[in-house]
Amino acid sequence: MANGGRMAGEDRRLQILRVAVSLFSERGFRGTTTKEIAQAARVSEAMVFRHFATKEELYNAILDHKACSGGPIDPATMVAEALRRKDDRAVFEGLALGALNHHDIDPEFQRLLLHSALEKHQLAQTFFETFVRRVYEFLGSYIRERQRDGAMIEIEPAIVVRAFVGMIMHHSLNNNLWDPQRRLLNISNETAAKRFTEILLRGITRKQMGKSKKNGRAGLKEPRGRNRR
Repeated sequence: MANGGRMAGEDRRLQILRVAVSLFSERGFRGTTTKEIAQAARVSEAMVFRHFATKEELYNAILDHKACSGGPIDPATMVAEALRRKDDRAVFEGLALGALNHHDIDPEFQRLLLHSALEKHQLAQTFFETFVRRVYEFLGSYIRERQRDGAMIEIEPAIVVRAFVGMIMHHSLNNNLWDPQRRLLNISNETAAKRFTEILLRGITRKQMGKSKKNGRAGLKEPRGRNRR
């Protein structure tokens, strides 16, 4: 009986959390009250506070819930084998595909983060510190290593990370928020990940711009030759 009661309580807590995420993603944090959460979850407001003593505790529980239910995956774990091989294409393509697939599976969380950023809510900063910063540090470290190997040109790693993440996020936002019918661009996540990686690593021009030995020497290692900028 004790175990059954505990499980029922855990199930109820999860139910409240899921309802809260849904409402927050639709109305934002300021536009959602604990009373509305209770009504949507079909429980009393007192029940909500029994599981989450404060609204802030509920916010913090959201990230924990997402992390435990297939939320943002550790980027180094996602492409561990490619990192070991120093396979640049596999590293970037794997990260892009993983992010795009995750956004498709959980567009609600993406909307939630946008609301939190616009409202300058603590959840946005928490997510930035626990995930976004980690992506920049991890990927920036890999890029610096490949620069030392002579495989990538000398450029601020954070700029490369920003460009790469920007392609992924803009594509994802178009698909999930602005153009769900995909009228502007209708391609699979696999194709998107591959093409974004090609643009990042090879560029789109046919001739290399600039003839300095430094740039020529620092091209990316690709089957068909050096990096084209």
